[in-house]
Amino acid sequence: MKSITVFCGASAGTDPAYIATARVVGSLLATRGIRVIYGGACIGVMGAVADAALEVGGSVTGVIPHFLRSREVAHYGLTDLIITDTMHDRKMKMQELCDGFIALPGGFGTLEELFEVLTWAQLGLHTKPIGLLNVDGYYDSLIAMADDMVGRGFLKKVYRDMLLVSGDISDLLHQMNEYKAPEVEKWLTDETT
Repeated sequence: MKSITVFCGASAGTDPAYIATARVVGSLLATRGIRVIYGGACIGVMGAVADAALEVGGSVTGVIPHFLRSREVAHYGLTDLIITDTMHDRKMKMQELCDGFIALPGGFGTLEELFEVLTWAQLGLHTKPIGLLNVDGYYDSLIAMADDMVGRGFLKKVYRDMLLVSGDISDLLHQMNEYKAPEVEKWLTDETT
């Protein structure tokens, strides 16, 4: 993988481990020669990932819609800062630029980005690995919910397994490097279109 999109919060959260882990992620990706693609903010978990990657000479591309430049405080010290018209354009650009995705702690926006790329993978629109870095159990409830969705018949296990999970970034990157996308079900046929 030459580039990874990192989904994460513009907030720092309440646990210092979120920022500390974000810095480890940014630094590790950069030292491995992996370009960081992210939401373009200089604050919160987002800013920590970007700053850590830049501090060790990494390449960082931020993608931010024009209306969020002041709200999320755009980071103007990046390798590249791409300004989009809409949130949808932002997500599309982040998806186009990367070879894989990692979600760190964040709020609704992070979850929305994560679930959109998972849905796209389920529909066969991309075959990129999707990793969830479970920092200090932050995503335990989400992981349990995904497993429950399988148990209740709303999600096939093959699609649940598209979400790679680890509490360790090196292990998660290893899983992502080894990932092979499953054959996806054909959702629409000539008879249904």
